[in-house]
Amino acid sequence: MRLNRTSVTEFLLIGFSDDHDMHILHYTVFLFVYLIAVMGNFIIILVVALNINLQTPMYFFLVNLSLSDICFISTTLPKSIATSVTNKSLISFAGCVSQVFLVITFTGSELALLTIMAYDRYVAICKPLQYSVIMNGTTCIKMAAASWISNLIHAMLQTSMTFQLNFCESNIIQQYFCDVPQLQKISCTDTTINQILIFALGTILDSFIAGFIFVSYGYILSAVLRIPSAQGRYKAFSTCTPHLLVFSLFMVTAVFSYMRPKSLSSPTVDLVSAVLYTVLPPVLNPIIYSLRNKDIQEAMRKMPKQLKHLLT
Repeated sequence: MRLNRTSVTEFLLIGFSDDHDMHILHYTVFLFVYLIAVMGNFIIILVVALNINLQTPMYFFLVNLSLSDICFISTTLPKSIATSVTNKSLISFAGCVSQVFLVITFTGSELALLTIMAYDRYVAICKPLQYSVIMNGTTCIKMAAASWISNLIHAMLQTSMTFQLNFCESNIIQQYFCDVPQLQKISCTDTTINQILIFALGTILDSFIAGFIFVSYGYILSAVLRIPSAQGRYKAFSTCTPHLLVFSLFMVTAVFSYMRPKSLSSPTVDLVSAVLYTVLPPVLNPIIYSLRNKDIQEAMRKMPKQLKHLLT
């Protein structure tokens, strides 16, 4: 009977050292990183909203990506920061369910939006005369909505599968947030089916996404090399390079975190890999896009005047 019910009502998040000095360091670093990520992505959203010439499909999806980044990092870091201040590492069962659901949702939305953005760049460079017809406003909204809705459904399925497991012995999660692989480790029931499904689904989706993006960029590279002017080639590369960097960063860290072999799993490796895919992309995405995109840079220089004009 004990194995047929979930007796755990809360979980203990043990991601970092219990040392007081380490708690201070953890609080300082994570608070700084969180503020940088939120402000950077908010600035991207504000810049696009204030500049009519940036209200194109590419920047529409970039705004969606920035919104996803803000929500993604807000799912895990505030709780971890609060833990370092209060020294209370407990999270309720409902809170853990919410974290798992949101992490899966925003992980999926990042990959979906990056895939859509690759398609947008493919159409813009390889089919420029048809771009405004293919990537019209209605189509962009439908693609973004499909991305969010499909990932909400996927997250509901994955979350329900995870919490159908029984947690009747240990409630200690060796991570700074509720993570599916860590929950599987402490379950007192067999998780083989869950692991197989995650691996199979991850392999199929990741292979499709990676293949789609790299095939798209193969066509893009071929088209760019045919552009006669050096300035035209540079402009095309400058809009594609940030996206490819962001995709590669997120894909590698997320896949390693969820699909690495057990032989590579340890508390330190698990913690570092989780930080890499939940914290690094939301921090670096706005930096990469702002550093590599002249339109964003120009719009950011104009933003103080625009804000002053709106406030007066």
